[in-house]
Amino acid sequence: MTIATAEPEGSEENLVSRIVRVTPEIAERFLSRASVNRRLDMGQVRALAEAILRGEWKLTHQGIAFDKAGELLDGQHRLHAIIEANTPVEMLVFDGLPKEVFPVLDTGKRRSAADTLLSTGAKYLPLLSSTIRHVILFKTMPNDPWRGVRAHVSNDRILAAYNEDKDRYGEAVTIGRELSKHLFASRTAVAAGFFLTTEVAPAADIDEWISGLKSGASLDPGDARLALREVPKDIQKRGSKRRMGMRDQVAIYIKAWNAWVEPEKAGELRLRRLRKGEKMPIPVEVKFER
Repeated sequence: MTIATAEPEGSEENLVSRIVRVTPEIAERFLSRASVNRRLDMGQVRALAEAILRGEWKLTHQGIAFDKAGELLDGQHRLHAIIEANTPVEMLVFDGLPKEVFPVLDTGKRRSAADTLLSTGAKYLPLLSSTIRHVILFKTMPNDPWRGVRAHVSNDRILAAYNEDKDRYGEAVTIGRELSKHLFASRTAVAAGFFLTTEVAPAADIDEWISGLKSGASLDPGDARLALREVPKDIQKRGSKRRMGMRDQVAIYIKAWNAWVEPEKAGELRLRRLRKGEKMPIPVEVKFER
């Protein structure tokens, strides 16, 4: 269904754009008009379909393009995503493009999550966006690998998460930058771990946790903070067989936190990467007594 149509004044190419509510049936018809197109990336199709199902699709200048002969030049991944999601969306449809433009379609630089956060005025944007992404992954797929297409988190989702809790994310990034100097884990892993643990522990003595990790001074041999400080830093060296992924790093941080909050339940503390089939630990809650 066409919602609106526009044609540039004085256009010699007869280029026409229209906003169309593209249903799965319309998407199939459009795809039947494909002639020359890029190889289909089903990972990208599924990522777009999941974004549609989460309600994250927005009408932008990126849409569907047909050449003068009516053959599809651009948009096959978006069309397949509509079919995959079985959900209609509105998008711009362009008619009348010269076939010669095909080689330059979608060759621009993708907007990163850090680019999306630029307008917020926040600091350390790459670290901030990475932290938010891994917090979301912890909450949505804690026991699955945090890599590949399934681990994609849209820029809109990252921006929305930041706007919902910007102060705590800002604090997490600051703490992540500082504590990572004293720990084996990356800035992102520490920032994400800090956010996730303190989110459910408003009554915990966070200053004591931080000071112990920074200095290590006067800590008992069984203190979980000391154990976390002693996880070898070289475990993260590139090329090392012992190199850990982000999920393992966050898990170790949370294990240490849980043992510090509830030492009587910790037993023998082993701060190591997740074993096959081992589930991600859940941060212990520390709430105010009523």
